[in-house]
Amino acid sequence: MSVHALSDHPSRRTVRAQGGRRTRRKGAAGAPTRDDLRADFVSLCEVDPAIEALRVPDGPALFDIGEEFVEHTADFEIVRDGAPYLVDVVPDADLIHHPLRTALVTGAVTEDGRPLLVETTSSLRAEPRYTTMRLVQECRRTLVSAGDRVRILHHLDETGTAPLIECAGVVQNTRDGVAAVLALAVEGLVVVDLDRPILPETPVRRRRLVHTDF
Repeated sequence: MSVHALSDHPSRRTVRAQGGRRTRRKGAAGAPTRDDLRADFVSLCEVDPAIEALRVPDGPALFDIGEEFVEHTADFEIVRDGAPYLVDVVPDADLIHHPLRTALVTGAVTEDGRPLLVETTSSLRAEPRYTTMRLVQECRRTLVSAGDRVRILHHLDETGTAPLIECAGVVQNTRDGVAAVLALAVEGLVVVDLDRPILPETPVRRRRLVHTDF
């Protein structure tokens, strides 16, 4: 399933529903829960240009850990740059208890060749990516008129890449031009570099449209 169809997909609703029943580990008050981190991961996938598709795996996969095969069901399956990966989302404190922790040192790979990636609190909440992702996602409800949408995309067609403030300057109907541009990033129409903070000079470019489904 395309990443940008996730807003109303059951896997996205599951993450949100679980987030409403949060439990706190003793001594970790204020620390993000696994449900918090799963929601962060889905949000990052929506605006990461390298992620083409995301879904919840159908069932467990077999991992060869040397002398035996171990069954494990990952949290997510993604397609990144055309290649499939399984992904687990684990708080930093729980990483030591991961069932494949030994294999992760050298790289855990399924029997059919899909690598297992592990996202932790440290990787998902790394700055400036985390703040940039949140700022972009906060613009998801911004309604961008058809005219502004076409003007932004046409400007990027002509320039290839343009500063955020320049793209915002072509907006005529939306009150907040920057929010209009970032709303298109959530839709998957433009790309904003998540590894940079949101600044006037933040580069924006058209996103290659990929119609991919599992």
